[in-house]
Amino acid sequence: MARLPRLTVPGYPHHIIQRGNNRQAIFSSVADYQMLLGLLDENAHKFGVALHAYVLMGNHFHLLATPGTEEGLPQMMQAVGRRYVRYFNDSQGRTGTLWEGRYRSTLIETGRYLLACMAYLDLNPVRAGLVKEAGAYPWSSYGHYVGLRSDKMLTPHPLYWALGNTPFAREAAYAELVRAGTTPEQQALLTDATLGGWALGSESFVADLQKRTERRVKKNQPGRPFLQPPDASK
Repeated sequence: MARLPRLTVPGYPHHIIQRGNNRQAIFSSVADYQMLLGLLDENAHKFGVALHAYVLMGNHFHLLATPGTEEGLPQMMQAVGRRYVRYFNDSQGRTGTLWEGRYRSTLIETGRYLLACMAYLDLNPVRAGLVKEAGAYPWSSYGHYVGLRSDKMLTPHPLYWALGNTPFAREAAYAELVRAGTTPEQQALLTDATLGGWALGSESFVADLQKRTERRVKKNQPGRPFLQPPDASK
């Protein structure tokens, strides 16, 4: 069966996952993390992609981003991926691929899943046992949103601005949101939809999205296709 084209629609937030080949490490030093962040910053601006959140893990990374054009996100990811592989191979004296195929992504319904997706990203290092709390991990966007540092490459989504009327109120509200965590169901939905490339949202959201793209946005239900009964009048 032919592989479906990647689902990318401008103006919608996308959750993106890029993994190392065979789950191998894609970072070996602080400089590596800094290089990837620098490439993301440069190419997000170049291709008109608003980066809302990120987390860089040892063998993969997640992004939450809204592209301004249909080609913006694929162009950004291609440019970042190619340049980082060249840099990493040169620094490690290695050759060959670094990524586990192409990146995975999905569109998410803003009201239902955007803030949950941000918390999901920020809690990745906690779930992995790398740190006890999100604020202790240096390679995520959490610090920016709770006032620990300023990350100029980030574009806060309007839903974040709506968390409070002052910077302190927004930071406190977001910290509490992450502290409350995400449910196992939310984690599974975000992971499965992204790996499968299917839109994540309500039936009305998915139906509206389908009108905006020729690419199928929802996984077909298992089982035999429904057949109309024959017309007895013919």
